[in-house]
Amino acid sequence: MPDTEDRYTDEYKRKFLVIVDDSQECAKAVTFAALRVRRTGGTVVLLSVIEPDDHHHWLGVEEIMRAEAWSALETLQARQAARIAAFGSIKVEKVIKEGSKVDAIEALIAEDPDIAILVLAAADSAEGPGPLVSSIAARGANAFRVPVTVVPGTISDSDLAALC
Repeated sequence: MPDTEDRYTDEYKRKFLVIVDDSQECAKAVTFAALRVRRTGGTVVLLSVIEPDDHHHWLGVEEIMRAEAWSALETLQARQAARIAAFGSIKVEKVIKEGSKVDAIEALIAEDPDIAILVLAAADSAEGPGPLVSSIAARGANAFRVPVTVVPGTISDSDLAALC
């Protein structure tokens, strides 16, 4: 049996990748992933990204800013992990990377063969689905080796539960 088939026969190895940031839609993606994992098994991977600063600072200031960004992302991830724990005993992995979000997503998917799906949520806005969803959609259907699920930003948690 080829490696790709072996990878998905064990449902508990399958990972749902969710991007954790301070956007409102993040909670929808986390909820969807947690509910799917609760039903089918697996792990929720929370990825946060420290994006490069366009301003060049002195090295000491830059290091302080990086440490503060890292701490803020750890807090965001802890908050989302606590939300996931409310759904039951669900495995959670936390990852923080530096760079552009799309590049970090692509790198993590390449590094971890157990990531089986990328879960994003669209913004609840008239301006469009949000910069991350737009950026990934612009890359085309074959941008990643895994399917991408985009959760509507307007969907209620009870409707999400009914879908999962």
